[in-house]
Amino acid sequence: MSVLRLNPVARLASTRGVGARLDDILRLILCWSERRRQRIHISALPDHMLKDIGVSSADAAREAGKPFWRG
Repeated sequence: MSVLRLNPVARLASTRGVGARLDDILRLILCWSERRRQRIHISALPDHMLKDIGVSSADAAREAGKPFWRG
C-alpha cells in the first residue's frame, strides 16, 4: 500500500474545516520563519565552525542562498 504525502500547500486545499486550515497556514509560516533564521545563521558561521559540523563553505552558501519556501 502506498502512502500519499501532500505538501503543505496541497494540504491547505483539503476538505477540513477553516480552523484546521488556518492552523496549517500558521504552521507553514512558522516553518518558513525558522528556515530563514537558520539560513541566516549558517551564512554567518566562520569556516572553522562549518568544518566542525561537517559542512563546507560552498554547501553553507548554497543553503543560505535558497529562498525560505524551499526545503
